[in-house]
Amino acid sequence: MGSHAAPIEEIGERQLLPPGTTFSSITETIAGVTEKPAPRGWWMLFLPALCLLGLMFVCIGYLLTIGIGVWGNNTPAYWAWDITNFVWWIGIGHAGTLISAILFLFRQNWRTSINRFAEAMTVFAVLCAAIFPALHTGRPWFDYYLFPLPNSMGIWPNLKSPLMWDFFAVNTYLTISVVFWYVGLIPDLATLRDRSKSLLRKRAYGFFALGWRGSHRHWQHYERGYLIFAGISTPLVLSVHSVVSFDFATSVIPGWHTTIFPPYFVAGAVFSGFALVLTLMLIVRSVFGLHSLVTVKHMDLMNKFMLATGTMVGYAYAMEFFIAWYSGNPYEAWVFFHNRLGFGLIDEQGNWGPLWWSYWAMISCNVLSPQVFWSKKMRTSIPVMFVVTIFINIGMWFERFVIIVTSVYRDYLPGSWGSFEATWVDIGLYCGTFGLFLTLFLLFVRWIPMIAIAEVKATLPHAHPHAHDEHEHEHAHDAVPAPAE
Repeated sequence: MGSHAAPIEEIGERQLLPPGTTFSSITETIAGVTEKPAPRGWWMLFLPALCLLGLMFVCIGYLLTIGIGVWGNNTPAYWAWDITNFVWWIGIGHAGTLISAILFLFRQNWRTSINRFAEAMTVFAVLCAAIFPALHTGRPWFDYYLFPLPNSMGIWPNLKSPLMWDFFAVNTYLTISVVFWYVGLIPDLATLRDRSKSLLRKRAYGFFALGWRGSHRHWQHYERGYLIFAGISTPLVLSVHSVVSFDFATSVIPGWHTTIFPPYFVAGAVFSGFALVLTLMLIVRSVFGLHSLVTVKHMDLMNKFMLATGTMVGYAYAMEFFIAWYSGNPYEAWVFFHNRLGFGLIDEQGNWGPLWWSYWAMISCNVLSPQVFWSKKMRTSIPVMFVVTIFINIGMWFERFVIIVTSVYRDYLPGSWGSFEATWVDIGLYCGTFGLFLTLFLLFVRWIPMIAIAEVKATLPHAHPHAHDEHEHEHAHDAVPAPAE
């Protein structure tokens, strides 16, 4: 190899950043969001988010006062919206680790414009998810029994319980995600510290920047630590949602007792996570004018990921029906072909079973809608990708609802059959978690660099190998170390 990297045209990698992008323009665009007054679009999102957050606290207060009977859960549907929402939010959180860790290990430069955004979504989504199992225990003031703490009664956590698996998996994932996110923030917080004009901002950003000065030793430790955390985080993408899927797979209930759930859940988590990242990114990109840093090329690559994972999810749906038919188990066949598809559930009046529509909503949103991404024109159309990503997240919520409710609402004995209807508390609590998520997310994009300044700068020489600005003078912490050989 020569001393210079091959031009980007020769290695077949398209430019991710538009021509004319410089170190200064990157800093000004990203840091300017935290320094300028919030635009009107931010307030139009933030105020409704606060209202939804208030609704969440009202629903939680009402639930703690009356009991979980205010939910629609009842015999035989003991799990419904609570666990559906839990699994859905956990799935949303997986895209952040995938974009940050796995794509970093594979040296995919296009991740740099979206990884910080996705990492923050991971942390906030896991916090939303944790609310539901905590409340689902019925008496959340005793949730400290989930911790392996010695006590006078000799009560220890039952590690045979899937609730305990969730507890340890989710807490491990949250801890690693927060640390990984924070480590990546340190150079950018130092940039904001040095640009701050008020003493309060300077001290606040300086405290969290941990004394970063951009020295060679600092960069050396930073890159080594970031690589280690990326290596630790990568198995979590596979393990955490696999553990969540064991809540169902280790049971003997028809529709749940299947070994395809771990890879099926992981693919679905990445699928829904990418969709929500792109949905919010399109909004924030428009509100803050980040078109030069989050380009159509970035979104095109994300749409390809969604097409691939959506195909995996569709394959899993098909295999579930094949195994239900091939196994010869009449109970499995009943759950899939009758409870979900609706076949055989037509009564004398010609009405379908009560929840057949949820399965077909899932198929329409998750399997059919992403197929438009086979077309490059559709993959690069902002309105199309915005609508499709919303459909995908609706479909992924229905997937979890179908798995949980349609497997249990028709029990073995017809005399035990029932249905499920959501109450206002179910709906209000779910909408309220959107308030929590959006409130935290909007505060994040307002006060913390939503795009990794240092990482985007590191890709700039590779995106424009012939461009060199002799007149730029940046702070020492803005300097980007040469990539390791």
